[in-house]
Amino acid sequence: MKINTIIQGNCIEELKNIPDNSIDLIFADPPYNMQLKNVLYRPNNSKVDGVDDEWDKFASFSEYDDFCISWLNECKRVLKDTGTIWVIGSYHNIFRVGNIMLNLGFWILNDVTWHKTNPMPNFLGTRFTNATETLLWCSKGEQYKKYTFNHKLMKKYNGNKQMTSVWQIKLCVGKERLKGNDGKKAHSTQKPEELLKRVILSTSKQGDIVLDPFFGTGTTGVVARKLKRKYIGIEQEPDYVTLAKNRIKSVKTLYKEVEWEEEIIEKIDENLPQEDS
Repeated sequence: MKINTIIQGNCIEELKNIPDNSIDLIFADPPYNMQLKNVLYRPNNSKVDGVDDEWDKFASFSEYDDFCISWLNECKRVLKDTGTIWVIGSYHNIFRVGNIMLNLGFWILNDVTWHKTNPMPNFLGTRFTNATETLLWCSKGEQYKKYTFNHKLMKKYNGNKQMTSVWQIKLCVGKERLKGNDGKKAHSTQKPEELLKRVILSTSKQGDIVLDPFFGTGTTGVVARKLKRKYIGIEQEPDYVTLAKNRIKSVKTLYKEVEWEEEIIEKIDENLPQEDS
């Protein structure tokens, strides 16, 4: 198994090549199956650049469910008994994915709400502005209780206050947002580094292997490298693979958190009780 690498290919087929019980942490940002019916325009008649990529299109809900069952089964197989998985989604898919995860035996430890501080408005004024996405953080099953959770580390990160399950983080914008030669965003759903920083800091240790089966433009790999973790990314779109490789290659600095992370983790009481529900 190669580490610190990006594998180009179908995530389900490539996951089959990863050994059982070999991954410490999984972050999965699967297709949301947006099921968009109409083109959306702003009040000034400019077109909203939404998610209409081929990789997000499924013929039916049952086809999407079968897809999720397949990749989640493989993720469960490769995950260590001490490992955990994060899956992110919107209202379009997260309830279906959560139901599938429970049926496969995963145990939900937290549902974390990503509150976007700069959400896209509801231009038609027909619904509330959608300002959240949900992350499900799960162990392999109810009986697997020796997972990593860096409670004291995240408390320090949060200004010495226990971090809640609502994370206020802005959308990926500005210099962090990758753009193509046409000036448009290179990926429809690029996630902000701050989101991945919290995921990886809270639920892995330095040197752990972090797997992302939907690697996209490589945010997980960038943050893993900055935080002294190892990564494996799987991505089927060649353009995204190229962008991710160049992006990770350009990483030269570590987040300041790594300077005090080891010291704090060493002081964590290994006998902290784990919540059962």
